[in-house]
Amino acid sequence: MSSAAMSEPAAMSPDRARAIFRAGRRTPTAGWCAGYTQANLIAVPRDLAYDVLLFAQRNAQPCPVLDVTEPGELSAGIFAGDLRTDLPGYRIYRDGDLVEEVSDASPYWRDDLVAFLIGCSFTFEDALLEAGVPVRHIEAGSNVPMYRTSRQCRPAGSLSGPMVVSMRPVPAESVATAVRVTSRYPAVHGAPVHVGDPRALGIADLDAPDFGDPVEVRPGEVPVFWACGVTPQAAVMQSRPAFAIGHAPGMMAITDARDSSFLVP
Repeated sequence: MSSAAMSEPAAMSPDRARAIFRAGRRTPTAGWCAGYTQANLIAVPRDLAYDVLLFAQRNAQPCPVLDVTEPGELSAGIFAGDLRTDLPGYRIYRDGDLVEEVSDASPYWRDDLVAFLIGCSFTFEDALLEAGVPVRHIEAGSNVPMYRTSRQCRPAGSLSGPMVVSMRPVPAESVATAVRVTSRYPAVHGAPVHVGDPRALGIADLDAPDFGDPVEVRPGEVPVFWACGVTPQAAVMQSRPAFAIGHAPGMMAITDARDSSFLVP
C-alpha cells in the first residue's frame, strides 16, 4: 500500500488514529479506520456506575455496552489507548450542564471514574457502503445528525432521559437493504428504530439536529433513524448528576476490536 493510501483516515490503524487525536486533531471519526469498531464514551464516578450499567441494560438498543473499565483504569479490553487523550473531543458535565468541550480530558479525569464504551452506528457504515447504501455525512465530510426524541428511555436509579437517534437519508428502494444490513449488528444499535416521518419521534426539523451537522435529504430518499449512543449524555443532562465525562458527539473512541466480531448471521 502506498504511503498516500496509508495516510487516508479509512486506511489507518487504530493506534495511528489515536496518536493523531492525542496530538490535537479534532474531527468526526465517521469513515476512519475501516473495519475497526468505534464506540461512544461515558465516564462517571464509581457511585453512579451501577445506575449507568442498569440504565444501559434496560435500554440496550441505544446503550449497547461493549466494555467497562475498573475505577481509575485509563484503557479498556477493546481500547489499548488512553481514554483521557485518545479521542478527538470530550464533553465535561457538572450537575448536568455542559461546562467544557476539550480535546484532552486529563485535567478533569478522576481516580474514581468508571468508563463505559457504548456501541456506535459508525461501525456498520462500511457494511452499508458495501451493500450500495449511501452514507451522506461521509460523502459530505461532516458529522452525522443526531436528535433528541420524544421517546423516553426506561429509568434506572437516578438516571432518566430521552432516546437520541442518528439519521441517514436512504433511497426508498434501499431502505430494506439498510434494515437488513444493520440488523446484523445488534451490539452497535442494530436495525433502525424508525423509518420515515421524523414527527413520529418528536423531531420538528431535520435541519436543526441537537448534535452533529444537518445533511441533505434528496428527492426519493427517506430519513432512517437508528438509536444513538449519545443517549447516556442526554440522560446526564436530564438527570443532572454531579459529574460526568462523555465523548464529543461524532468524535468516537476507535477501538482495537474488528467490526466483524459484532456481526451476527
